[in-house]
Amino acid sequence: MTHHQPPSPQFFLTAPTACPYLEGQFERKVFTHLIGDRAKDLNDLLTQGGFRRSQNIAYRPACETCRACVSTRILVNEFEPTRNMKRVAARNGDLVGDMHDAEPSTEQYSLFRRYLEARHKRGGMLEMSVLDYAMMVEDSHVETKVIEYRRRGPDTFITGKGVGDLVAVALSDRMGDGLSMVYSFFDPELEDRSLGTFMILDHIARARSMGLPHVYLGYWVNGSRKMAYKVRFQPQEHLGPKGWERFRIDEVGQDK
Repeated sequence: MTHHQPPSPQFFLTAPTACPYLEGQFERKVFTHLIGDRAKDLNDLLTQGGFRRSQNIAYRPACETCRACVSTRILVNEFEPTRNMKRVAARNGDLVGDMHDAEPSTEQYSLFRRYLEARHKRGGMLEMSVLDYAMMVEDSHVETKVIEYRRRGPDTFITGKGVGDLVAVALSDRMGDGLSMVYSFFDPELEDRSLGTFMILDHIARARSMGLPHVYLGYWVNGSRKMAYKVRFQPQEHLGPKGWERFRIDEVGQDK
């Protein structure tokens, strides 16, 4: 089926629902469709304007009483890991990520289910079937990649691929000015590896090797403990009324 992008995107507004991050708040989103030949350029433009992609939808918060969600991107060429981040990288030195086209697999879905059941028991994603997961990965009209992380093997230097069980997965978009981390998950039994942090560090290294200046992390939610980790990756920029501006926080979310 051929999709035809209209001359200009049409935007829609969702009804208010309970905020998943801040108790007592209600969220609304403005969204548009990312389809057709212009989807990639539109996704770049909208992401730079504070939108996020989910399948073929680009959305951003449009809450009536709250402005806590802030678009965040890491400045790749200036990034310096903290001592703790260096320890995380060393701890996962036996892992290698294989980046390929966005194709789902039963192995990915099995890991996805284990991750949700351990980390997000109350989230709506827990109801996702294998077909829903396949749509999350495949339903993209932009340049989307899957990175699968496995332990290094004897032939990894030659093949670039790891061996053994899948331990983490990242679904990411390659944009004109960076990598946008759409969704990631990992083996919940390997919590001591800090695989979420490791995947962000890996994306920073990949973006640097690709000559891309940014890694987009989505929204940092001021006041949400679940999102506090995002401000640890310095320097970074936040999108505000005046555009993208440097943001630094001295205490909250920092590690040494």
